[in-house]
Amino acid sequence: MAVAEDDKSTFGGIFTRLQLSSRNMPSVTPLASPASTPDLRERVQEVINLIRPAVQADGGDIELVDVLGDGTVHVRFHGACNGCPSSTMTLHNGIERNLRDRLPQITRVLSVP
Repeated sequence: MAVAEDDKSTFGGIFTRLQLSSRNMPSVTPLASPASTPDLRERVQEVINLIRPAVQADGGDIELVDVLGDGTVHVRFHGACNGCPSSTMTLHNGIERNLRDRLPQITRVLSVP
């Protein structure tokens, strides 16, 4: 499936902002051992809050839905991200990468409807 030129520039803008913002983000200290889900959920929310401005700049938003005990994070896209062909790349190359870099307990990030 071909990606329209507008989609490429939109994705490029989001991804570039996520890359740039991740370099300047305050570090979130990884937990030394597996923590209870509420503690891990708070840490995940902190990282999502740091990523959120890059996504909002393109008319979208991210909602943290759940953090499972196995390290799976469920997020929901809103606004321009909902149904955007680039949202999968944003999810994996931006959101998941940032979460896994900062929180080693995170094993994967999935988008839910």
